[in-house]
Amino acid sequence: MSENEIATKVIGCAIEVHRALGPGLLESTYQQCLFYKLKKEGLRVVKEKPIPLIFEEVQLECGYRIDLLVENKVVIELKSVDALHDLHMAQTITYLKLGNYKLGLLINFNVLLLKKGIRRIVNKL
Repeated sequence: MSENEIATKVIGCAIEVHRALGPGLLESTYQQCLFYKLKKEGLRVVKEKPIPLIFEEVQLECGYRIDLLVENKVVIELKSVDALHDLHMAQTITYLKLGNYKLGLLINFNVLLLKKGIRRIVNKL
């Protein structure tokens, strides 16, 4: 399954979760529900995937964690904030680079219409 096909399924599941719960809840609530929904769809999903930082040949465990990693290909960074900022984009880009992943989805559930809270981020490897 390609990154784009995975992203399409993730977005569909995220929309279902948002329709059921609406905005205004904690990020962890959306994470749990989306994790459940993606697993139910038959996708391989890892929650809170640790991602090390390599600096000058030294691997550092700095506590970075990807919210959801789907099919070991697509990084999902979840938020429940008033608005997405450049810092949120930078965080997702960093995870893509550190893990050598091509595609990430930054999803903010704290919006009235979820499609306005989704950012697709491509790592140009």
